[in-house]
Amino acid sequence: MFTNVKKWWVGFQAGRPEMSKFIMFFLLSNGVTVLQLALMPIFRWGFDTFSDFVNVGFQVLPVGSNIDGSQYYMFDYAAGPLPEGGGGLAYFLAVQITLLIAQVINFFLQRNITFKSNTSVWIAAMWYTIAYIVITFVAATAQGFYKAPIYEFFMETITWGASGSVVADVLTMIINSAISFWVFYPIFKVIFRQVPVTVEIAGETAESASK
Repeated sequence: MFTNVKKWWVGFQAGRPEMSKFIMFFLLSNGVTVLQLALMPIFRWGFDTFSDFVNVGFQVLPVGSNIDGSQYYMFDYAAGPLPEGGGGLAYFLAVQITLLIAQVINFFLQRNITFKSNTSVWIAAMWYTIAYIVITFVAATAQGFYKAPIYEFFMETITWGASGSVVADVLTMIINSAISFWVFYPIFKVIFRQVPVTVEIAGETAESASK
């Protein structure tokens, strides 16, 4: 069975290389998203249980005003537990550590499996890091609009309490992952390129590109 599936996939890759790359990118990205969904609540629980970071505010990069006139921060994690507070430094660290772990894994999976890139790993890592930082800022800005309402809805409006907090964790991480998914694919196509490889065969030089 698996042999037939592998044979079909090899043929599909040869006939539709771009579509096969997107499908593989989609599958691997979703696998990494599942990892993020598992890690996020664990890190939050760890910081909330073994530190007082939840009561340490992390509000940086003011970029304007909210509708009510209060200051809007790109990274807005006010001190105090959600939904009354913003989760504090504990929430910020849980989000960023989870994303960092997931993106490091995603980098190697996408480079080696999806795009089979043979360009410099260090140059690709540099551009990937730049893209990751930019996307982190974009996602953080967007999160200011949806994070508080999601937690308030699940924890207070429908009174799910701690269970609602876990559900809200999952939803916010899914939204973050969706933003990364659609932004990273075109970036990967640029930084994870395949270049022709020159090889010596019986004294003659031939160029071949990895497929």
